[in-house]
Amino acid sequence: MQINKLRGRELDQLFRAILSLKDLEECYRFFDDLCTVNEIQALAQRLEVARMLREGYTYHKIETETGASTATISRVKRCLNYGNDAYAMALDRIYSEQQGEAGSQ
Repeated sequence: MQINKLRGRELDQLFRAILSLKDLEECYRFFDDLCTVNEIQALAQRLEVARMLREGYTYHKIETETGASTATISRVKRCLNYGNDAYAMALDRIYSEQQGEAGSQ
C-alpha cells in the first residue's frame, strides 16, 4: 500500500474524524472545512471514474462526462485492477445501500 508511507498519528486522526461522521450533512460540513472545492471535486471525480470503468464505459465517454484526464482515468483503472479493491468495496456498499433504500420505499 502506497499510503503506508504516510501512516502515523496525523493520518490516523484524519481517518478517525471521517469515521466519526454520522450522516451526509456532517460529511458536507466536515469536507467543506477540510478541503478546497477543487480537492473535493477531484475526489468525487475519481470515484465516478471508478464507477464508470466498472460499468464498462470507454475512456472517451468517461472523459466527456466527467472532465477527467486520461491520466486520471488510467490511474483509477490501475487501482481497480491492481489496488486494494477499495473502490469496489465502497461502490458495492453504496449500491447495496441504494438498493435497500429503494426497497423500503
